[in-house]
Amino acid sequence: MDKAGIEIAVLSQTAPGIQAIADSTEASAMAKHANDALHAAIEQQSRRFRGFAALNLLDIDAACAELKRCVSELGFVGALVNGSTQSEYLDNPRVDPLWSTLEQLDVPLYLHPGLPTNQPASMVKELDGATWGWSFDTATHALRLIVKGVFDKHPNANVILGHMGENLPFYLWRLDSRYASTRYRNDISTTPSAVFRRNFFITTSGVCDDAALQCSIATLGPERIMFSTDYPYEDIELAGRWIEQATIDPLAKTMICRDTARILLRLS
Repeated sequence: MDKAGIEIAVLSQTAPGIQAIADSTEASAMAKHANDALHAAIEQQSRRFRGFAALNLLDIDAACAELKRCVSELGFVGALVNGSTQSEYLDNPRVDPLWSTLEQLDVPLYLHPGLPTNQPASMVKELDGATWGWSFDTATHALRLIVKGVFDKHPNANVILGHMGENLPFYLWRLDSRYASTRYRNDISTTPSAVFRRNFFITTSGVCDDAALQCSIATLGPERIMFSTDYPYEDIELAGRWIEQATIDPLAKTMICRDTARILLRLS
């Protein structure tokens, strides 16, 4: 972090995490264990680290209670979910209490890639995982939340997507155009792009590319973008050098590197 010029890092459990545990009792126990272990690590460097909670979404009541504990007692700044949970996505009405709890606590949910429930027949092994498959699955998961009306019911909920928004900032115009005419259209209160701009934040994690950053700024504004490194999967020093040298407006750079996260996550 020092070599990359990073002051604060928000730590979380990597994929597949709790979402891969099929036994609900075990998943709840492991989530609590993981969160306690993360809290202990944060305490060693409390000025430098913050945390996202791991949750067992097989038991929504337990997940809500654990999220409340992590935020109110452990000082965590949100939750992170690694994809679907045993084939269930977060647009399922059963998950509504979690969205309400996120609103009540005023903390975001980081929707991170996990193990896809299934892969389309077009998928080949060369494109599986972080190369393409996980991003495709996560972007689809995010769009499900939009078109199934999660944010009509929970307008104050915030979701973070990594990897420069899992390609969605570049697709919003066509998404609106085609969604308006599809015969499968579900009524939502506004356009998909408006929901995305209102309820989603993105990070730069794993995408050190000027053109992608500039497009995301033009599409969302710097107040919806946060610098992130995708460590340990990407080179943290490379990411630090890239954002420092990025040819963007200095005020936008300050927002992306500090102020967006400071406001959303209430970092001090």
